[in-house]
Amino acid sequence: RFLSISVKAWEGEELPTVDKLTPMTVINELFELDHRKIAQEPSFYKSTHSSDREEQFVVKDRETYYTSAQRSTIVWELMIRAKAPDGERLGIRYLLSNSTYLSAFPLHEGRYDADGPNGFTFDRRLLYLEWGRAARCLKKQPLWLVRKYFGDKIAMYFAWLGFYTKALILPSAVGLFCFFYGLLTMDSADNIPSKEICDPLGPGNITLCPLCDKACRYQQLKESCLFSKMTYLFDNPSTVFFAIFMSFWATMFLEMWKRRAAVIRWEWDLQYVEQDEEPRPEFEANVNTYRMNPVTRQREPYLTSWNRCLRFTATGSAVMFMVVVVCCAVLGTIIYRISLVTVFHSGGGNFLKKHAKIFTSITAACINLIIILILTRFYHQLALWLTNLENPRTQTEYEDNFTFKIFVFEFMNFYSSLIYIAFFKGRFFMHPGDETTRSNEFLKLKGDVCDPAGCLWELCIQLAIIMVGKQCLNNFVEVLYPKFWNLYYNLYHKSHTKKDLNRGLTRWEEDYQLQDPGRLALFYEYLEMVLQYGFVTLFVAAFPLAPVFALLNNIAEIRLDAYKMVTQARRPLAERVEDIGAWFGILQTITYISVVSNAFVIAYTSDFIPRMVYKYKYSPTDDLTGYIDASLSVFNTSHYTADMGSDVDDPDPDVCQYRGYRNGPDHPSDPYGLSPQYWHVFAARLAFVVVFEGRELQHKKFSGHQWHFLY
Repeated sequence: RFLSISVKAWEGEELPTVDKLTPMTVINELFELDHRKIAQEPSFYKSTHSSDREEQFVVKDRETYYTSAQRSTIVWELMIRAKAPDGERLGIRYLLSNSTYLSAFPLHEGRYDADGPNGFTFDRRLLYLEWGRAARCLKKQPLWLVRKYFGDKIAMYFAWLGFYTKALILPSAVGLFCFFYGLLTMDSADNIPSKEICDPLGPGNITLCPLCDKACRYQQLKESCLFSKMTYLFDNPSTVFFAIFMSFWATMFLEMWKRRAAVIRWEWDLQYVEQDEEPRPEFEANVNTYRMNPVTRQREPYLTSWNRCLRFTATGSAVMFMVVVVCCAVLGTIIYRISLVTVFHSGGGNFLKKHAKIFTSITAACINLIIILILTRFYHQLALWLTNLENPRTQTEYEDNFTFKIFVFEFMNFYSSLIYIAFFKGRFFMHPGDETTRSNEFLKLKGDVCDPAGCLWELCIQLAIIMVGKQCLNNFVEVLYPKFWNLYYNLYHKSHTKKDLNRGLTRWEEDYQLQDPGRLALFYEYLEMVLQYGFVTLFVAAFPLAPVFALLNNIAEIRLDAYKMVTQARRPLAERVEDIGAWFGILQTITYISVVSNAFVIAYTSDFIPRMVYKYKYSPTDDLTGYIDASLSVFNTSHYTADMGSDVDDPDPDVCQYRGYRNGPDHPSDPYGLSPQYWHVFAARLAFVVVFEGRELQHKKFSGHQWHFLY
């Protein structure tokens, strides 16, 4: 009740009487739109049907029968189909492509920050007040008004974004539960591995082999106490449940969106709108070969199969080259991490030596984020040039080709470092004193090993910095970038064209100074959300708080995008689309990959499987007591060569231990070879992946039958 009154008082609205303040009233006040300002969306289930079919096609009021978005679409279709005096088609797009006109765009309806003449509230002003402000972040979206003003394509984007945001509520709650479970049970009796690592009188006194040659010193296992506790926050018994839950959630989310999209497509009358799409004017202008259309019997431009093959080969090679560049950038961050550890241990102070691992992980993640943003900026321009080189026939083909190129690159750009840490880091390390690492400088990367507490904490740091840092930076740029350029264009226009300072700007002059959204206006918005969906699903087992940060970001993202479109951008062309296009296929691909990814994160990155194998196979007490010592192998320091080991500690200990399942130096037949425990853990990991994938396939099959029945 207090919250309801506070919200209404803050917004300056009339307060309900005390007898009307029910729980349902509070919910309506928080989430429902003010229907005194925005009428309720027409219901297709309550509408009456008229038997007079002729009456349905009679236009009684020309001013209100078509929405403003429909009227702008009709005008645009007339402009793109206009013909030159010689009879050849010469539409507005062709005139824009050859710079005959600078720009063509529909005008906004009045100002967003003031009412119209006689106090009339235009749709733009209404959308700003009830949709594009942060104060309305908890309100439902007026999708029918968005569709009326901006058209179906933009309304479809916000319908999907709102659906995705609401779907994040459940995984956010489960992720918070898993995080607080790890936080509350961190010091409990069940967390035996962390207790052993932190015990200075027990396993914590184990001497670890140095992380680098000569400069690094021998360390005590207790120095990894902090990392073991950080790991337990995200690697506890609830982690497996959360990974399985997220796999089910991702599948159900896509199935439910397919159903919701089918309802929207029927209610908005969007079936088959893309079948009669006209060729792009850029395609017609740049193609010199023609053929007779077998259906329309008209002469039309087309690209030969050989020409198309050459274009796709060239663009595909460029995309693969950029993927290799991304892999080289990841390799550079790995070398940076290894080198920085050596520098800290050789010349750093005690503080840097003590916190070398976490400091190098954080700085490497930040540097990786900067490299990602720089490569993204460059590649987007390259992808646009490559797509123009391919010269697709229709705008839908153009956007699909551009989407594919961007996503392949961005997938590697944002996820390659996470893939390396999760599945490859430390996998090539054999044992200290391995001579193969000395034969080649590149093979020194084999020395990039995980902490005795595991690699999961480092994966968590990398994921959190890249995901949260990217979202914060994007929101910051989306707010300031258009404001800065709009102010610049305003001052430039006034200084060059406005001789009479008393003359007010016309509507087209005000809109021309705003940002041009272009034909790819929604592409970068979709891309941002799809990349976020990848962060939420692919490695969520390592960072259960990812859905929480995604939910908070999306609540703000909806209002930020709405504010930007209503106030800072020209009114985009109203277009009709059947669905979210190629993005749904990309979401499906990410979902399939996420099932495999989470299974391998639990099996190979987490210590869940090794702990279970030890508990039920090797533990003398049927618990995890002694697990830490069993997960470390012994190395005889006398087997170091002259350029290995450590010059910091004098004298060297007789033996040191390292992470891995290998035989000891005194094994009669295979010293430092893989131990039987390694093969037991390997078999258990493989069995877990098979069972995990099998259960997921059964779930997908059940979901398909279920939703097919509902349809």
